[in-house]
Amino acid sequence: SGLTGCRKDDDGVDGINLGSGDIGVLNYAYALEQLEAAFYTQVVQSQYANITAAETAYLTDIRDHEIAHREFFKKALGNNAIPALEVNFSAIDFGNRASVLGTAKAFEDLGVSAYNGAGKLLTDVNYLVAAGKIVSVEARHAALIRELLSPNSFGNAEVVDSNGLDLAKSPRDVLSVAAGFLKSKVNATTFPPS
Repeated sequence: SGLTGCRKDDDGVDGINLGSGDIGVLNYAYALEQLEAAFYTQVVQSQYANITAAETAYLTDIRDHEIAHREFFKKALGNNAIPALEVNFSAIDFGNRASVLGTAKAFEDLGVSAYNGAGKLLTDVNYLVAAGKIVSVEARHAALIRELLSPNSFGNAEVVDSNGLDLAKSPRDVLSVAAGFLKSKVNATTFPPS
């Protein structure tokens, strides 16, 4: 089916195909959770200079949530899960607080907008409920990281629109940003239309 490995698809696009329907949406979320879990694992292992005890605790909690999210999707997908992705964090200075928290902010904001943009593509209400529960945790992460970087920025106009709603991004827009942090190439050619 092309969900478990790299290949050249019928349309000539290389990479790991996320699949179609709810499986495609779940693999999309699984890919993003793999990226976040790998990032926070590295953050906790290589702590930046002058990290506080509180920041260590927050980042460890976020790591644990991201690992739980990753494992949730892996289990839900079973044999339909894409393989483990290879990350590329060469642009991140893990010894520098601004680099780490700036990347964390980007990942968390991207994650929230990704779930918001893809939720409408799910057809199984049980998956939609689970995604809603996960996006609320991702939004808590995003708010915390924003506060660590800049007090009172937790829900500013960068992430919340004039109606008080979180922003949403299409899967293709999200994947184009995520690609900069992945060695693995992911394609969504059979992904549900947004």
